[in-house]
Amino acid sequence: MINMDDPRMAVAILTVRVIAGILFFFQGYDKVFNVGIGQVRQTMNSSMAGRNIPEFLVTFTAGFSSYVELIGGFLLIIGFFKFFAAYFLCFSLVLVSIGFSIIKPMWDSFHLVFRLALLIFILITPPEWDIISFDHLFRMSGLLSP
Repeated sequence: MINMDDPRMAVAILTVRVIAGILFFFQGYDKVFNVGIGQVRQTMNSSMAGRNIPEFLVTFTAGFSSYVELIGGFLLIIGFFKFFAAYFLCFSLVLVSIGFSIIKPMWDSFHLVFRLALLIFILITPPEWDIISFDHLFRMSGLLSP
C-alpha cells in the first residue's frame, strides 16, 4: 500500500517531473534560442533529402518539437497543466522517432527512451499524488477541477 502522507513520495514525484522538465526545456531552449528554428529546419531538411518527405512536414516538425520541448518542459518544471504538457511532449517524441527512423533505421534511441520513461511515469501518476505543483495549488484553491 502506498502511503501518500509520506513526504518522500511527494519529493520522488517532484524530482521525476522536474528532471523531465529540465531535459525537455533545455533541449527546446537550445533549439529556439541558440541554434535557431531555421537552422534546426535546415539540418532536418538536409538529413531528409532524397527521402520524399514534404518540406512543409519537416518545417512543421522542427518548429513544433522545439516549442513543445521549451514550453512543455517549463510547464513540467513548475507542475502546471502537466498532463497537457506530457501529452504534447509524447506526441513530439513520436514525431521525432519517426523522423530519426526515416533518417537512420538503427539510430541510438537511449535519450528518447529515458525521456519517454519519465513521461510515462508522469502520466500514470494520479494528480492527487503530485502535491508540490501549481496544479495541486490551483486544485486546492478551487481554480482547477479535481
